[in-house]
Amino acid sequence: MAKSFTKDTFAVVDLETTGTQRENGHHIIQFGCAIIKNLKVVKTYSFLINPHREIPQSVVNLTGIHDQDVAKQRDFDYYAPKITKILQNTVFVAHNVDFDLPFLNYELVQHGYEALTNKAIDTVELAKIAFPTFPSYKLSDLTTQLGIKHLDPHKADSDAYGTAVLLLEIFNKLESLPQATLNTLSSLSHGLIRDTSWVITTIADNLRQEKRPLGKEYMQVRNIILQKQNDNSEAHSGNAKFPKTDSEIKGHLNFRRAQVDLINHLHQFINDPDKRAMLIEAPNGTGKTFSYLFAYAYQLYSGRKLVVATPTKVLQEQVIEHEIPQLFKVTKLDLTAEVVKSSSRYLDLDGFVQTIFQGTPNKQTLILQMQILVWLTKTKTGDLDELNLTNYNAPLFAQIQHPGDARVGSRFAGVDFWNLARKRQEEADILVTNHAYLANHYMDTIWGQNPYLVIDEAHRFTDNVVSSRNDSLRFEALWGVLSHLRNLLYFSDESVEAQFNDDVQLNLLLKKIDPKILELIQLINELQKQLYFQRDNAVNRTVLANGNLELSFQGKSLFGGNSKFKAILPKFQQKLEEVRDLTNQVLFELYNEQERMLANVEVLVNEITEQIDRLDYYSEKGYQLADLLSDQKGLEQDGFILMITNPDDPLSTNLDWLMLDAGEVLKQIYSRFDHIAFVSATLTSNRNFEYAINQLALTELHPVEYIGKSTFNIKKHLQVLAVNNMPSPDSEEFEKTIAQILLSDIQDKHHVLVLMTNLEKIKTVFTMIMNEPQLKDFEILAQGLSGSNNRIAKRFVIAKKSIIIGADSFWEGIDFHDCGIDTVFAAKIPFESPDQPEVRLRQKKLEDQGIDSFTKDSLPRAVIRFRQGMGRLIRGEQDHGQFVILDPRLWTKDYGQEFLQTIPVKVEKVTREELKKKLENK
Repeated sequence: MAKSFTKDTFAVVDLETTGTQRENGHHIIQFGCAIIKNLKVVKTYSFLINPHREIPQSVVNLTGIHDQDVAKQRDFDYYAPKITKILQNTVFVAHNVDFDLPFLNYELVQHGYEALTNKAIDTVELAKIAFPTFPSYKLSDLTTQLGIKHLDPHKADSDAYGTAVLLLEIFNKLESLPQATLNTLSSLSHGLIRDTSWVITTIADNLRQEKRPLGKEYMQVRNIILQKQNDNSEAHSGNAKFPKTDSEIKGHLNFRRAQVDLINHLHQFINDPDKRAMLIEAPNGTGKTFSYLFAYAYQLYSGRKLVVATPTKVLQEQVIEHEIPQLFKVTKLDLTAEVVKSSSRYLDLDGFVQTIFQGTPNKQTLILQMQILVWLTKTKTGDLDELNLTNYNAPLFAQIQHPGDARVGSRFAGVDFWNLARKRQEEADILVTNHAYLANHYMDTIWGQNPYLVIDEAHRFTDNVVSSRNDSLRFEALWGVLSHLRNLLYFSDESVEAQFNDDVQLNLLLKKIDPKILELIQLINELQKQLYFQRDNAVNRTVLANGNLELSFQGKSLFGGNSKFKAILPKFQQKLEEVRDLTNQVLFELYNEQERMLANVEVLVNEITEQIDRLDYYSEKGYQLADLLSDQKGLEQDGFILMITNPDDPLSTNLDWLMLDAGEVLKQIYSRFDHIAFVSATLTSNRNFEYAINQLALTELHPVEYIGKSTFNIKKHLQVLAVNNMPSPDSEEFEKTIAQILLSDIQDKHHVLVLMTNLEKIKTVFTMIMNEPQLKDFEILAQGLSGSNNRIAKRFVIAKKSIIIGADSFWEGIDFHDCGIDTVFAAKIPFESPDQPEVRLRQKKLEDQGIDSFTKDSLPRAVIRFRQGMGRLIRGEQDHGQFVILDPRLWTKDYGQEFLQTIPVKVEKVTREELKKKLENK
């Protein structure tokens, strides 16, 4: 129970308004307030207010307040004195205080009252700090996660009550923190919104007087409080003999014949010295993850490790947090498992502590710093993914992501998260990583000697390997770095030249650098021109929505035998190295100035250091490109894309490159591992592994093939409906009809996934439905419009009723393990767009080899993606759902049969008019 603020009165306010622009005629329609005294909610207020204007439909959908609800209510002028009296001598609290307080003050002043000058605090910022690992800070999500009950979310009185209880939870959480953490939070908090810092400084000051001892679960290094690292080598007693009979297996797990058959086939494969690869297609719900873990686990006592590679972080976490603990619980085997991911996913304590003392950060950085301080009191791994952030673009991350070195001699060396993770990985028996990391680090010693390998979701492995090797050289961005560097050295008021014009050594260096930079810019321009002049040789030409011109090339056509680009590139690399080395010498001299305390050059040193890091980055890209161009055979396996930001300007040309054939790389990866199992629910096309074998470059390994059976009757779980009177997919009516279906047919559903193939069409459908009253209970999310894909997935799972309109990874890359999906709409058969450079280049390469790219590439890819889309519905025995196909080509094109044959239940043809009843299960 919190101890601070027992003598303070808090007024927790929530407003519902006709819109967000108070100065453009928007007004309050409901005032809600909860009063906290002696740390208890003692009273609530709710006033419906007549705004004397129409309430927009979007607000009606959100709040449930209609025009008729406020038509006979008093207007704000009547309630203003009551509101002023309620709020007198209170601390004003709101969830987004910079909306509610200014809005309320504007209304008060417009009606002749003085603006409120109360102390004001914000629960959004406080919740982010107190609960740094929560996936969302929307009020409804916070109250759900904390178990706070309020009856009518988005009604002002209910939201005010929920926010009041949230505030009390925040007080409790902050008071539970170690004193050193509170002290540091207090020192940083002055940058928080309005008077929010008062909460943290008050708690820190009050508890400091108690002189609390540091809890046994913590340790302090400098002024940072960390969780003590526990020994992860907990032993599971038991024997290591694989159960050979059904009766023995029954003693280990819930007996399901299909799962046991899969385990036995895996066991036979692993123990056959003549076999190196196995392809497994196992339907969703067969427990395939547990099966392969079970089969391999009994082989790990010889000191060999099992490496499991998944395509996504979500699946990685599922394997390590759910499947492997279940394996140990069932088998009692004394094994350990660890996640393997890039060092940049771990917090660098040295870098983080440095940022705390670097002056006043921006608001985003400040909140992140405070979140991390609180998180450090709980995390045992330092894995930044625990923070549930949707992106890592904040400037802070460049300083706090671990670079992957040994950190010997640093103050945090003994508790360094990355080094501790590596130590655990070296000792572990099972390592779980992702496809991309494996592709780029398959030679790492961490995997041990002759390790086993399982590629989970193997149908995505080749594409993930390809994308992990794709890269670019953005000449325009490098030009910008050089321009900024010149500004730091010569032209700004605080430049090196301006501050040190009497320093002989620095001036000698400055005279050398500028001509080199100008020569480098000239070489960059020459490279850009040489690329631009090749534009007529492009395989594909696309003008993007932003006006950029995108040109696709085969390597051999862009860089022929007499390529001038190839001749200029080494000169570019050499000049870039010269500029980098000379700039480094300037930096060394500035360090000396700093140490002699002759000038305050810290900001300048940091800026120039950042530019050198960027020059290093572009130098690395230059060498990667040179390696590609020097390999004539490899050049034929690569595609190149010119991204020209101004189609009329050669100096706006940038270069991307991508791998078109991963065969050789895949073979190199396989050579590092033994008894490799490729597992997926969708590896076959027409129950044939031919496409997978070619895609995964497995021909020479002669893989064992196994198609598993479902452990339950899929017909009782899945219903497939195909609408046979939809408009043509190319017509404007098609998207309108999809919108009409969503508006009229899904009221009884909770989680609906609409799978499309085009981002522009997604926007069209989203715009048509977003403010319609029929969907007022749904949170509507759209790829490209509602934040990152990860954020969309989190919002979808948390919301009670939600719709996602998505393409690409929503067909197969995003998993929704924490919620059941009622209905999936497949708007179109998921063929890849031939306008995508990588698609056109891949198809051109096949066509040059005399291969029919449609039947051998486009069609099997679409079939597998189609099956994956259907697989969004039935992930296990508890799932039931409807898969609705809206593409009429299923019936009108010959290839439609290819898709119909992959559907495991009878497809019901329905008309648009019959669909509603089917969806309502009538």
